[in-house]
Amino acid sequence: MSATTELFSYRKFWAHRFGPAPFLPMSKEEMDQLGWDSCDIILVTGDAYVDHASFGMAIVGRLLEAQGFRVGIISQPAWTSANEFKKLGKPNLFFGVSAGNMDSMVNRYTSDRKIRSDDAYTPGGEAGKRPDRSVLVYSQRCQEAFKGVPVVIGGIEASLRRIAHYDYWSDLVRRSVLMDSKADILVFGNGERQIVEIAHRLSRGETPDQLTDIRGTAFLRSNVPEEFTVIDSTSIDEPGTTPPTKANPYLYVPGKSDSEPNQASLQSGEQAGKNPEHVAEISAQSYQHPPKISRDLTVIRLPSFEAVKDDPILYAHASRVLHLETNPGNARALVQKHAERELWLNPPAIPLQTSEMDGIYELPFARVPHPVYGDQKIPAFEMIQHSVTIMRGCFGGCTFCSITEHEGRIIQNRSEKSVLREIEKIRDTSKTFTGYISDLGGPTANMYRLACKSREIEAACRRPSCVYPDVCSNLQTDHSSLVNLYRKAREIPGVKKILIASGVRYDIAVKSPEWIKELATHHVGGYLKIAPEHTEEGPLSKMMKPGIGAYDRFKELFDRYSKQAGKEQYLIPYFIAAHPGTTDQDMLNLALWLKTNGFRADQVQAFLPSPMAAATAMYHSGKNPLRKVTRTSENVPIPRGLTVRRLHKAFLRYHDANNWPILREALRKMGRGDLIGSGKHQLVPAWQPRGTGESEGHRTPHRKSESRSKSPNFRTQHTGLPPGPVVPSARKHKPGRA
Repeated sequence: MSATTELFSYRKFWAHRFGPAPFLPMSKEEMDQLGWDSCDIILVTGDAYVDHASFGMAIVGRLLEAQGFRVGIISQPAWTSANEFKKLGKPNLFFGVSAGNMDSMVNRYTSDRKIRSDDAYTPGGEAGKRPDRSVLVYSQRCQEAFKGVPVVIGGIEASLRRIAHYDYWSDLVRRSVLMDSKADILVFGNGERQIVEIAHRLSRGETPDQLTDIRGTAFLRSNVPEEFTVIDSTSIDEPGTTPPTKANPYLYVPGKSDSEPNQASLQSGEQAGKNPEHVAEISAQSYQHPPKISRDLTVIRLPSFEAVKDDPILYAHASRVLHLETNPGNARALVQKHAERELWLNPPAIPLQTSEMDGIYELPFARVPHPVYGDQKIPAFEMIQHSVTIMRGCFGGCTFCSITEHEGRIIQNRSEKSVLREIEKIRDTSKTFTGYISDLGGPTANMYRLACKSREIEAACRRPSCVYPDVCSNLQTDHSSLVNLYRKAREIPGVKKILIASGVRYDIAVKSPEWIKELATHHVGGYLKIAPEHTEEGPLSKMMKPGIGAYDRFKELFDRYSKQAGKEQYLIPYFIAAHPGTTDQDMLNLALWLKTNGFRADQVQAFLPSPMAAATAMYHSGKNPLRKVTRTSENVPIPRGLTVRRLHKAFLRYHDANNWPILREALRKMGRGDLIGSGKHQLVPAWQPRGTGESEGHRTPHRKSESRSKSPNFRTQHTGLPPGPVVPSARKHKPGRA
């Protein structure tokens, strides 16, 4: 691997003499005003161009500008032809392509595969301004516009699709996005280190096929270099049997080329098919461990695309191995054959130091959308314009979430002084600032400056989570740095209130009651979002989330400190329906918990299998990749299909009369007809308001008078719930998340 270079220590490219632009240009006219005859790099994005540090392309563009390059932006281009991809001319170095802050499929489709009616990253919230699988389409148009110009793909869509991946929308395992886009190189994870090194090396005359030693990148090659030792993935995790007569895709035989099948492979496959229960023994005997050599000259071979697309068990195995190789301190390169090409993934990039984080977030952002949009509102910007990012990364490792997979589990922090300077800049420059900072956070609200107590242990650790099944004894959980930051931020003149909008990791918050007191006393605007996700051990164990007891402990402290502060404040719990590992009984138990605790979810979230997530591997395979995967290993119950997903969502909104028919039918089938009625401890009434619900195959009795439904106490009278808040449990996608 190439040596890690500090981000701002490179010798600047000659074009730095032009200085920073008010906005990165989006037209030839703007280029002329800047005195540019061409762009060195052109970034193509599926989002509107907002020059704010919460938008990925703004960060990448401003960072490359700070390195001395002339950077142009093509935002949400019409993609049916290459015309708009030519409007800034031919870039001297490369095109950088991203779908935007969200995966384009997640952005456009709901978890039920229905088209969304809006897009928060588009002016006016208008939907339909980006194509499905934007990275593929944009890359192909760039190549049509200017043949021979290198194309670098990145952002969350490329990052999570870097290997063969299950695609929920087509219900197929698709090839790496690098293969289908025909791009030259893929950047995964937060891409600052990678993109800066790529730019400087291309500017010095190197070609894309020479950029094979950059961490956090993936590329294609024809074969594995001779100096590398190939370790078969079964030495890390033993999968199940392979189909009879097929070559075992794992076996490593010294002296054989990587593309040449060998007799041992074929025989192993045949024997496994005849006697599947002995496959582990066969694999162990057949496999020959290569000699120990440098980690930098070791590569792990994953099952090929052709193998995993036809075999969900092998897919789950490959997912497990991938997730074991994500710690920058010990990760090895991975290789996965796609037909005759080798997809090569280097280890993840080294996390940013505090000085580098400060440098990035203090680049000369205008902090507003490009003037081309006029007075049109961009919803995502409206939500975050007065928020401040203080950290990156998440060591929670929730299996359904893309944050850890994209940003890593090592927390990267800004300095206290840098954060305070940004608050002052917002106060002094924003025309819409009224004294309220909407968030000091990041992927989570309370992981700022939390880290492993030992760098050596951290570098060697392969645990996917630092807090599951319990908080690791090596994790430093002192929140004092965050408390001090809050106190200093509140003292800034002109700041009336600082709210915390990022999600709270409550299982580590309870380790620091002082922080909870600070939060409840000063930084909550009546409601605080929190994500227990479920109450039952089955789904929680597949999510890698703590039990509901941790939530109860946090709630007790939050309520106590809110009362001491003389404030009436509520927790807003988020829950996921239809997650792998969830049964109908689990959802019923959750619904009863919600009713007992007086929660009425306004909107709910159903599990969406995003590319590369461990929970997606569960969804596709029915196996649990958190443990060794075999044909006979644990089967995970999968709520699959519209009917069961609709039922699980209905349990979360048990109070909605439109859901009562489906719930009554389910309760009868489950033998829980005792929960049908208007009693305090019953879930749904036996009667149905006119004009609501669906037919159950028989006439549902209606109340003679429905005027009571409009009375102030209807909720208490007819649901048995105490008066309390309606819980708006819809999740809002924050910039940079999928």
